[in-house]
Amino acid sequence: MADEHIVYILECADGTFYTGYTTDLERRVREHNAGEGAKYTRGRTPVEVRHHERYETQSAAMSREYEVKQFTRAKKEELLEERLERD
Repeated sequence: MADEHIVYILECADGTFYTGYTTDLERRVREHNAGEGAKYTRGRTPVEVRHHERYETQSAAMSREYEVKQFTRAKKEELLEERLERD
């Protein structure tokens, strides 16, 4: 969907988390795993999507991405747990 704005959390092979924004989650994960994504994920592949949220506007998604990037690891883990409980 062209007007889909997605904030996502990846778990890297070393157990760390990476938070990003995209309009095409599958493509972006492929890029990360091919070493063409963010510098942070290079050398930490393979990555796996642990969480994603969809927004109607780029502005809303990027605001949320910034917010999640400020979270501590513990807070990100809480977010992932909440998602598991809902699904």
